[in-house]
Amino acid sequence: MLKILIAEDEEPIANLIRMNLRRAGYNCVWAADGETAADYMEKEKPDLVLLDVMLPGINGYELMDYARTLELPVIFLTALGTTENKVKGLKMGADDYLTKPFEIVELLARVEAVLRRYHKTESVLEVFDIVIDTASRAVTRGGEQIALTMKEFDLLLLLARNRNIALYRETIYETVWGGEYMGQSRTVDLHIQRLKKKLNWDNEISAVYKVGYRLEAE
Repeated sequence: MLKILIAEDEEPIANLIRMNLRRAGYNCVWAADGETAADYMEKEKPDLVLLDVMLPGINGYELMDYARTLELPVIFLTALGTTENKVKGLKMGADDYLTKPFEIVELLARVEAVLRRYHKTESVLEVFDIVIDTASRAVTRGGEQIALTMKEFDLLLLLARNRNIALYRETIYETVWGGEYMGQSRTVDLHIQRLKKKLNWDNEISAVYKVGYRLEAE
Protein backbone atom coordinates (compact mmCIF):
# COMPACT_ATOMS: atom_id res chain seq x y z
CA MET A 1 0.00 0.00 0.00
CA LEU A 2 1.39 3.40 -1.00
CA LYS A 3 2.32 5.75 1.87
CA ILE A 4 1.32 9.42 1.87
CA LEU A 5 2.49 11.97 4.43
CA ILE A 6 0.01 14.75 5.22
CA ALA A 7 1.92 17.71 6.68
CA GLU A 8 -0.91 19.95 7.86
CA ASP A 9 -1.33 21.84 11.14
CA GLU A 10 -5.15 22.12 10.99
CA GLU A 11 -6.48 18.84 12.36
CA PRO A 12 -9.98 18.97 10.78
CA ILE A 13 -8.46 19.46 7.32
CA ALA A 14 -5.88 16.72 7.92
CA ASN A 15 -8.58 14.31 9.12
CA LEU A 16 -10.74 14.98 6.06
CA ILE A 17 -7.83 14.38 3.69
CA ARG A 18 -6.69 11.29 5.59
CA MET A 19 -10.18 9.76 5.65
CA ASN A 20 -10.70 10.14 1.91
CA LEU A 21 -7.22 8.99 0.95
CA ARG A 22 -7.60 5.89 3.11
CA ARG A 23 -10.93 5.14 1.46
CA ALA A 24 -9.15 5.39 -1.87
CA GLY A 25 -6.67 2.74 -0.73
CA TYR A 26 -3.69 4.78 0.52
CA ASN A 27 -1.80 4.43 3.80
CA CYS A 28 -1.72 7.91 5.38
CA VAL A 29 0.30 9.48 8.19
CA TRP A 30 -0.35 12.92 9.65
CA ALA A 31 2.30 15.38 10.87
CA ALA A 32 1.04 18.56 12.55
CA ASP A 33 4.37 20.41 12.47
CA GLY A 34 7.46 20.69 10.33
CA GLU A 35 9.79 18.85 12.69
CA THR A 36 7.56 15.77 12.84
CA ALA A 37 7.15 15.84 9.07
CA ALA A 38 10.92 16.04 8.50
CA ASP A 39 11.53 13.08 10.82
CA TYR A 40 8.96 10.94 9.02
CA MET A 41 10.28 11.92 5.59
CA GLU A 42 13.79 10.83 6.58
CA LYS A 43 12.85 7.58 8.32
CA GLU A 44 9.94 6.28 6.24
CA LYS A 45 10.53 7.74 2.75
CA PRO A 46 6.81 8.16 1.88
CA ASP A 47 5.67 7.77 -1.72
CA LEU A 48 4.15 11.28 -1.68
CA VAL A 49 4.09 14.32 0.61
CA LEU A 50 1.08 16.64 0.86
CA LEU A 51 2.63 19.79 2.22
CA ASP A 52 1.09 22.88 3.80
CA VAL A 53 3.23 26.02 3.60
CA MET A 54 2.30 27.58 6.94
CA LEU A 55 3.53 24.87 9.33
CA PRO A 56 4.77 25.44 12.89
CA GLY A 57 8.51 25.11 13.35
CA ILE A 58 9.91 24.21 9.94
CA ASN A 59 7.72 25.77 7.26
CA GLY A 60 6.62 24.14 4.02
CA TYR A 61 9.18 25.87 1.83
CA GLU A 62 12.02 24.67 4.06
CA LEU A 63 10.55 21.16 4.01
CA MET A 64 10.33 21.34 0.23
CA ASP A 65 14.12 21.75 0.08
CA TYR A 66 14.51 18.71 2.33
CA ALA A 67 12.05 16.62 0.32
CA ARG A 68 14.00 17.42 -2.82
CA THR A 69 17.23 16.05 -1.32
CA LEU A 70 15.30 12.83 -0.53
CA GLU A 71 13.76 12.80 -4.03
CA LEU A 72 10.21 12.69 -2.64
CA PRO A 73 7.23 13.82 -4.75
CA VAL A 74 5.44 16.82 -3.21
CA ILE A 75 2.06 18.50 -3.68
CA PHE A 76 1.62 21.82 -1.91
CA LEU A 77 -1.77 22.25 -0.21
CA THR A 78 -2.06 25.82 0.99
CA ALA A 79 -4.28 28.86 1.42
CA LEU A 80 -1.55 30.97 -0.22
CA GLY A 81 -3.10 31.05 -3.66
CA THR A 82 -1.37 33.98 -5.36
CA THR A 83 0.46 33.40 -8.62
CA GLU A 84 3.69 34.42 -6.89
CA ASN A 85 3.29 31.69 -4.25
CA LYS A 86 2.41 29.06 -6.85
CA VAL A 87 5.40 29.96 -9.02
CA LYS A 88 7.69 29.88 -5.98
CA GLY A 89 6.45 26.43 -4.93
CA LEU A 90 6.74 24.97 -8.41
CA LYS A 91 10.17 26.48 -9.02
CA MET A 92 11.35 24.90 -5.77
CA GLY A 93 10.51 21.51 -7.25
CA ALA A 94 6.95 20.77 -6.12
CA ASP A 95 5.06 18.46 -8.48
CA ASP A 96 1.76 20.30 -8.05
CA TYR A 97 0.17 23.17 -6.11
CA LEU A 98 -3.43 23.03 -4.89
CA THR A 99 -5.06 26.04 -3.25
CA LYS A 100 -7.45 25.70 -0.30
CA PRO A 101 -10.36 25.21 -0.26
CA PHE A 102 -10.36 22.38 -2.81
CA GLU A 103 -12.64 19.53 -3.81
CA ILE A 104 -11.55 16.12 -2.52
CA VAL A 105 -12.09 14.57 -5.95
CA GLU A 106 -9.63 17.09 -7.42
CA LEU A 107 -7.06 16.27 -4.75
CA LEU A 108 -7.43 12.54 -5.43
CA ALA A 109 -7.00 13.14 -9.16
CA ARG A 110 -3.83 15.16 -8.61
CA VAL A 111 -2.44 12.58 -6.18
CA GLU A 112 -3.06 9.87 -8.75
CA ALA A 113 -1.43 11.95 -11.50
CA VAL A 114 1.74 12.63 -9.50
CA LEU A 115 2.07 9.01 -8.37
CA ARG A 116 1.57 7.85 -11.94
CA ARG A 117 4.30 10.23 -13.08
CA TYR A 118 6.67 8.54 -10.62
CA HIS A 119 5.44 5.08 -11.63
CA LYS A 120 4.12 4.48 -8.12
CA THR A 121 0.48 3.76 -8.85
CA GLU A 122 -0.89 0.38 -7.85
CA SER A 123 -1.68 -1.57 -11.00
CA VAL A 124 -4.40 -3.71 -9.41
CA LEU A 125 -7.44 -2.51 -7.47
CA GLU A 126 -9.93 -4.73 -5.69
CA VAL A 127 -13.47 -3.55 -4.98
CA PHE A 128 -15.90 -6.07 -3.51
CA ASP A 129 -15.35 -9.20 -5.64
CA ILE A 130 -14.10 -7.27 -8.67
CA VAL A 131 -10.41 -7.07 -9.64
CA ILE A 132 -9.35 -4.17 -11.85
CA ASP A 133 -6.00 -4.48 -13.64
CA THR A 134 -5.13 -0.97 -14.79
CA ALA A 135 -2.14 -2.10 -16.87
CA SER A 136 -4.05 -4.59 -19.02
CA ARG A 137 -7.39 -2.76 -18.58
CA ALA A 138 -8.99 -6.05 -17.58
CA VAL A 139 -11.83 -6.52 -15.10
CA THR A 140 -12.37 -9.95 -13.59
CA ARG A 141 -14.57 -11.70 -11.05
CA GLY A 142 -13.42 -15.06 -9.73
CA GLY A 143 -10.82 -15.23 -12.49
CA GLU A 144 -13.38 -14.72 -15.26
CA GLN A 145 -13.14 -11.57 -17.36
CA ILE A 146 -16.03 -9.13 -17.59
CA ALA A 147 -16.24 -7.44 -20.99
CA LEU A 148 -16.41 -3.66 -20.66
CA THR A 149 -16.16 -0.95 -23.29
CA MET A 150 -13.31 1.56 -23.03
CA LYS A 151 -15.57 4.21 -21.46
CA GLU A 152 -17.16 1.71 -19.07
CA PHE A 153 -13.69 0.73 -17.87
CA ASP A 154 -12.68 4.38 -17.39
CA LEU A 155 -15.92 5.04 -15.53
CA LEU A 156 -15.37 2.04 -13.23
CA LEU A 157 -11.79 3.13 -12.55
CA LEU A 158 -12.93 6.65 -11.64
CA LEU A 159 -15.54 5.29 -9.23
CA ALA A 160 -13.09 2.77 -7.72
CA ARG A 161 -10.46 5.44 -7.08
CA ASN A 162 -13.03 7.69 -5.42
CA ARG A 163 -14.88 5.18 -3.26
CA ASN A 164 -17.58 6.62 -0.98
CA ILE A 165 -17.26 10.04 -2.60
CA ALA A 166 -20.24 11.61 -4.36
CA LEU A 167 -19.06 12.51 -7.87
CA TYR A 168 -20.87 15.22 -9.80
CA ARG A 169 -22.10 14.31 -13.26
CA GLU A 170 -19.97 17.18 -14.57
CA THR A 171 -16.85 15.68 -12.96
CA ILE A 172 -17.62 12.20 -14.30
CA TYR A 173 -18.30 13.42 -17.82
CA GLU A 174 -15.29 15.72 -18.03
CA THR A 175 -12.95 13.05 -16.60
CA VAL A 176 -14.15 10.07 -18.65
CA TRP A 177 -15.21 11.75 -21.88
CA GLY A 178 -12.85 14.71 -21.78
CA GLY A 179 -15.37 17.34 -22.85
CA GLU A 180 -17.52 19.98 -21.24
CA TYR A 181 -20.72 18.71 -19.64
CA MET A 182 -23.70 20.56 -21.13
CA GLY A 183 -26.24 19.47 -18.51
CA GLN A 184 -28.70 17.75 -20.82
CA SER A 185 -26.72 14.70 -21.90
CA ARG A 186 -27.80 11.32 -20.52
CA THR A 187 -24.47 9.75 -21.47
CA VAL A 188 -23.33 9.41 -17.84
CA ASP A 189 -26.63 7.92 -16.67
CA LEU A 190 -26.76 5.41 -19.51
CA HIS A 191 -23.18 4.25 -18.95
CA ILE A 192 -23.78 3.93 -15.20
CA GLN A 193 -26.80 1.72 -15.86
CA ARG A 194 -24.81 -0.45 -18.29
CA LEU A 195 -21.96 -0.76 -15.80
CA LYS A 196 -24.28 -1.72 -12.94
CA LYS A 197 -25.87 -4.39 -15.11
CA LYS A 198 -22.57 -5.89 -16.29
CA LEU A 199 -21.10 -5.98 -12.78
CA ASN A 200 -24.36 -6.95 -11.09
CA TRP A 201 -23.94 -3.91 -8.85
CA ASP A 202 -27.53 -2.83 -8.28
CA ASN A 203 -26.80 -1.43 -4.82
CA GLU A 204 -23.07 -0.79 -4.95
CA ILE A 205 -23.36 2.24 -7.24
CA SER A 206 -25.94 4.65 -5.86
CA ALA A 207 -27.46 7.81 -7.30
CA VAL A 208 -26.93 10.96 -5.24
CA TYR A 209 -29.82 13.39 -5.57
CA LYS A 210 -28.96 16.50 -7.61
CA VAL A 211 -25.28 15.49 -7.62
CA GLY A 212 -24.40 12.32 -9.51
CA TYR A 213 -23.19 8.91 -8.38
CA ARG A 214 -21.20 7.27 -5.62
CA LEU A 215 -19.58 3.84 -5.29
CA GLU A 216 -20.56 2.55 -1.85
CA ALA A 217 -17.56 0.61 -0.59
CA GLU A 218 -16.07 -0.08 2.82
